[in-house]
Amino acid sequence: MRFVIQRVLESKVEVDGETIGEIGQGFLVLIGVTHGDTEATADKMVKKLIGMRIFEDENGKTNLALDKVGGSLLLVSQFTLYADCRRGNRPGFTNVADPEKADSLYQYIIAECRKQVENVQTGRFGADMKISLVNDGPFTIVLDSDELN
Repeated sequence: MRFVIQRVLESKVEVDGETIGEIGQGFLVLIGVTHGDTEATADKMVKKLIGMRIFEDENGKTNLALDKVGGSLLLVSQFTLYADCRRGNRPGFTNVADPEKADSLYQYIIAECRKQVENVQTGRFGADMKISLVNDGPFTIVLDSDELN
């Protein structure tokens, strides 16, 4: 599982010209799911995401987590995080979980985040989405479940 976490001042996602999710300060999280991912994988990733201390404290140090700044989450499924670009110029997507599994884990992640974060907004699985954001920093982190303890 991969999360691309962007610390944002604001972000929104639109489908067919309609805003379906919008946040102020917080994280825009792009979520990729691969074949071997499970709810246990998602639990590990959500724990790391929620505990990520990348907001500045009063001394300008990145010491504060999402809850300490009243931050929100915008969670967006992004299968292209598992693109295989090793050969040629056209990415392959054989490492992407099948849509049913990916959507199920995406919905699980949303539910688990909502247990811990007051404002969780989402994209729409499988939709053609337009995402806008004001990146704060910029500050972008890539979490890969294969690299976590």
